Amino acid sequence: MSLRLATFNVENLMSRFDFTGFRNQLRQDRVLKLFEVKSEEDYRRLEAARIVASTDDTRQLSALAIAEAEADILCLQEVDNMDALRAFEYGYLFRMVGHGYMHKYLVEGNDSRGIDVGVMMRDQTRDGERIEIVDIKSHAALTYADIGLFSPEIAATNKPDDKIFKRDCLELDLKIGGRPFTLYVVHFKSMTNGRDGVDGRTSTMPIRRAEALAVRHIIENRFGPDHAGRKDFAICGDMNDYQERVIVSGSKRTGYGFTHEDGLPSALDVFSHDGFAENVMRRREPLDRWTLYHARGPEEQHLCQLDYIWLSPSLAARNSGRAPEIVRGGQPFRTVFPPGQDVERFPRVGWDRPKASDHCPVVMSLDFA
Repeated sequence: MSLRLATFNVENLMSRFDFTGFRNQLRQDRVLKLFEVKSEEDYRRLEAARIVASTDDTRQLSALAIAEAEADILCLQEVDNMDALRAFEYGYLFRMVGHGYMHKYLVEGNDSRGIDVGVMMRDQTRDGERIEIVDIKSHAALTYADIGLFSPEIAATNKPDDKIFKRDCLELDLKIGGRPFTLYVVHFKSMTNGRDGVDGRTSTMPIRRAEALAVRHIIENRFGPDHAGRKDFAICGDMNDYQERVIVSGSKRTGYGFTHEDGLPSALDVFSHDGFAENVMRRREPLDRWTLYHARGPEEQHLCQLDYIWLSPSLAARNSGRAPEIVRGGQPFRTVFPPGQDVERFPRVGWDRPKASDHCPVVMSLDFA
């Protein structure tokens, strides 16, 4: 009895326009910066046309990435609302996979942009085992004060009664062929721009660490600290942090170099330091664990894992011979692939855009018996 479980940051699956770029240059798309736009009315018209023109290609590529993953349960990040998810599934994904993801779950979370985490699932696994939803719970209302996570590091940017999760921790109680399975879907605080001489990843890490601690608290509070490891659970999502990365140097003309850096400080040490859960991506080769390419021009480039499937010790042990798969066919051509990893890109992928997402879907086949 097996299940294919996937996670994918679909990147801005929106059902509305964002016109704030007219007054905030940081939110204005680069193509509109090429033109002199004198009025807000003209800006709104041009921005709406730009979004509509680019979205069809983008969502076809997103759907191709999802179709290639062939997941039974798909965890999603950056979904605007249920209407957007339904429209995407019906208008794009259905054309590729048919009557697959009939069940969709999303709860409005805390994100200021309105992007949420969600889940789509089939009626049954590809092996014919029934997938049942027993209960679903949002933890978006959980505060630092509720579970004693307020600290001096957090106090720099937050108050005790502020919400811990910048989006949500969505908890789903499931049964796979009658066997209990609990799924936690998250999207942790992003690595924003640095301030006061501190880089963005470091300055935002205390918030992500609190989110990770809160996820662990939820799981241990439910199953008991001494029993959680024997339960079948998975924590999936875009966690906006990494414990290792691959530094990319050189150029296409001179040849690229790839240097693996491991043991980096990370909020995700909360899950791994004592074996609470396993990042099964580390079963792959060190240069082949990345799900995102980051670049600030040729001088600063790296590959890293931001998208995770963490398994409980019980589930990880039962699947000790398996490793996740990464769908990279929707990556733009600017992404630098280490030797031997190049894949055939989906039709119409561009140098930077259109693309399926800046993230790659991660999928893993899991045995439950």
